[in-house]
Amino acid sequence: MATYEEVKDIPNHPDKYLFDVRNESELKETGVLPASINIPLTELEKALNLPDEVFAQTYGREKPAVDAVLIFSCKAGGRAARAANLASTLGFTNAKAYAGSWTEWQAKQS
Repeated sequence: MATYEEVKDIPNHPDKYLFDVRNESELKETGVLPASINIPLTELEKALNLPDEVFAQTYGREKPAVDAVLIFSCKAGGRAARAANLASTLGFTNAKAYAGSWTEWQAKQS
């Protein structure tokens, strides 16, 4: 599991990836996590299977290597856990969920 401190420090670690798997409408309601890439959970498998150059064009960042640290966030942690499990089944070895997700982030930012 990823911690609030680790997620907060993501902008200082360009080798790590933070994916927000909420839907775009949710992001508009609440806001976004700094340095996160939004890929809704329903699109995640397709996104992680994209060719490197297509991923980079679509998301504005190089596609993560299979051993890169991938942290997944959602609203309360459920979808983040499913996303981390999905990434693991696709061969990503350092996929983890941010259990507190947006709910914890927002509470600690206040």
